[in-house]
Amino acid sequence: MKIVIAPDSFKDSLDAAGVARAIASGVGQVWPAAQTLECPMADGGEGTLQAIVAASHGELRWQTVRGPLGQGVQAAWGWLASSRTAVIEMAQASGIQLLPQAQRDACRSSTWGTGELIASALAAGAQRIVLAIGGSATNDGGSGMLRALGLRLLDADGQPLEEGGLALAALAHLDASDLDPRLAEVQVEVAADVDNPLCGANGASAVFGPQKGASAEQVLALDQALGHFADHCARCLGEDWRDLPGCGAAGGMGFAAKAFMSARFRPGVEVVAELAGLDALVQGADLVITGEGRFDAQTLRGKTPLGVARVAKRHGVPVIVLAGTLGEGYQQLYAQGIDAAFAVVSGPMTLELACANASQLLQDRAADIARLWQCAMAKP
Repeated sequence: MKIVIAPDSFKDSLDAAGVARAIASGVGQVWPAAQTLECPMADGGEGTLQAIVAASHGELRWQTVRGPLGQGVQAAWGWLASSRTAVIEMAQASGIQLLPQAQRDACRSSTWGTGELIASALAAGAQRIVLAIGGSATNDGGSGMLRALGLRLLDADGQPLEEGGLALAALAHLDASDLDPRLAEVQVEVAADVDNPLCGANGASAVFGPQKGASAEQVLALDQALGHFADHCARCLGEDWRDLPGCGAAGGMGFAAKAFMSARFRPGVEVVAELAGLDALVQGADLVITGEGRFDAQTLRGKTPLGVARVAKRHGVPVIVLAGTLGEGYQQLYAQGIDAAFAVVSGPMTLELACANASQLLQDRAADIARLWQCAMAKP
């Protein structure tokens, strides 16, 4: 019996590796002879770096960079030496989890630190950069990242702009002459599950600005500032990318990556599955168990269980989901390759208690699944 265990993290509780270990432990308690293969997953947000490096036996490299509001933060990036691939998780340097709720400021937060990580990858000789852009605290159109790589943004007096999205409203001159030339020689893939354009009612500011601390008035101002930035970029590059799906991801980081790095957009879970070798693991398996903290209709937007199910279905392998909670519309996933889904909680309990006991809850439910699977196999 070969079981592939490929879950995402359970937010505020266990990382993906911890979830996979707990599930494998539960299965092993009931079915010690089963072969369990753990493959921690992610979908482009927080935890993507860890999942890829662990599965690919890569190396974590640490450095101090500018955080979202200019504070120094310790950030890691991944190096896969055999393929000269750098894995950069934006959340490490520019993530919303780096700021307490009261300090989140969509107007001033910057992606500069992510640019510093990219510069380190280029210096290491990266031929491919996987840029995972979920979980950002920023709304600066990726301008901070580009400035860290040599782009100059000046006001009417020829002075450098302040950092942040709102400052882009004062942009008078964009100079790309000193942009790092190595960007033209590296393949950049943006891992994300967001298809918003840069501007407008469905753009970065309107949809994601409020959760990053922007008021209604600031959302309008930020949207105009990003549009002004896009105008200057179009004049500089000769092409306007603002309406391309995905350019509104991570407060416009998708726009900067596409416009100045010719980045290719890919679903985050697809990138992680490829680098983790999930397809090869699933081949010949009898069962796949995946999961996430909340399994609901939003999973259809490209989250981990859906991506894992698509891989499993190519090999005709059934898929079971273990989730912290089953939310509204989760039944829609049954038409997308998920065969069954279970919540791990054993009864009414607070979120805090469920998070604190997530490992044991996962073990218990995985053991239940193993018992059920044994019964099904034993039936003549």
